[in-house]
Amino acid sequence: MWYWTPEGRRVLDGTGGLWCVNAGHCPEKIVQAVSEQVGILDYAPTFQMSHPLASQFADKILQDMVPGLGFGHVFFANCGSTAVDSALKIALAYHRAKGNASKFKFIGRELGYHGVGFGGISVGGIVGNRKTFACQLLPGVDHLPHTLDLKRSAFSKGMPEHGGEEMASVLESIIALHDASSIAAVIVEPVSGSAGVIIPPKGYLQKLKEICVKNDILLIFDEVITGVGRVCDPFASQYFGVIPDMIVTAKGMTNGTIPCGAVISQKHIYEAVTSSTKLGSAPANIEFLHGYTYSGNPVAMAAGLATLEVLKDINAWERSRAMAPYFEEKIHSLRGVTEMLDIRSIGMMGAIQLTPYPGRPTEKAFQVFVDCFEKGLLIRATGDTLALSPPLICEKEHIDMMFDILKSVLHSLD
Repeated sequence: MWYWTPEGRRVLDGTGGLWCVNAGHCPEKIVQAVSEQVGILDYAPTFQMSHPLASQFADKILQDMVPGLGFGHVFFANCGSTAVDSALKIALAYHRAKGNASKFKFIGRELGYHGVGFGGISVGGIVGNRKTFACQLLPGVDHLPHTLDLKRSAFSKGMPEHGGEEMASVLESIIALHDASSIAAVIVEPVSGSAGVIIPPKGYLQKLKEICVKNDILLIFDEVITGVGRVCDPFASQYFGVIPDMIVTAKGMTNGTIPCGAVISQKHIYEAVTSSTKLGSAPANIEFLHGYTYSGNPVAMAAGLATLEVLKDINAWERSRAMAPYFEEKIHSLRGVTEMLDIRSIGMMGAIQLTPYPGRPTEKAFQVFVDCFEKGLLIRATGDTLALSPPLICEKEHIDMMFDILKSVLHSLD
């Protein structure tokens, strides 16, 4: 649960590294697995061949994390950004294989974050990430409005009650504008993490799924942050009861130890994409013209397999379900400590949206970030919002310490 500064000062990790150290820092099984793997097989190509660990990790993801949900294949990437770009390309390849090459457009969402590749920035909706590179973004991308409704839903516990189907129904208007025959996929985070833990209102994700199915549009969930137990299930898809066509994951899948990302695909997606390249008899046919040097890297696969073992050892999903109500109680206890616009939490992630200093956006949150670090707590400042996502091994005493420090720092603002 701890970082140590070069001077030897202990700092409680209130952010799980960067939403990724779900099993805590340096678990022995992960350390041992990575160390041993470097001496056994440090690298192997995964173009036109593979190695056992890649298949084993893919199988474990499918069997242990998404069993019985129709998912059948895993495409490994380097990180969340490259996994997002891979999912977008898989969507294009799928529709082309089905004879619908005119389906090339993507629908993202305002305030969405999908990494820093040009594809991810294009479908993302955080203005600061887009404006510098706007002239080079993908064409044919539109955006749903975000789901943050401070007027009706501020300080909600869990999923807001208001506006779910209403907000999702905007997708129908966007489809009418572009025509369904031109739209390949909708990509959203089940919970917008980097924008400040923006939680979907009840019925929202269900309605998006319904509209996508009706219009033959793929639904992609970016679960780089929400995956691997952050919202009390292996993936938020299960927590919300909405199963997409593809799940993008990274971060917690290797506990942040070795960079790795993945696209978990429904069987019919894989079968359509690969069947289009199996028409000839040449053994060298390439199924999907895409890949990375480090896809399925053996050391990353070893880290991933060990991570799943550690999460199983600590009963991570059950543990986070048990701890989430206490986390929710403590974060909402900060209401009124200083000027704030909202408190949001779901599972083991939460956010406090501060009222910014007039004319000085982001300054207050950054001040709190620095002051907390000096007092022995690492949090995340994103815009005017403070975000928390502690490792899933945390105990009540760690949560108490987190919010005691945060409360004292927020008090000092006044």
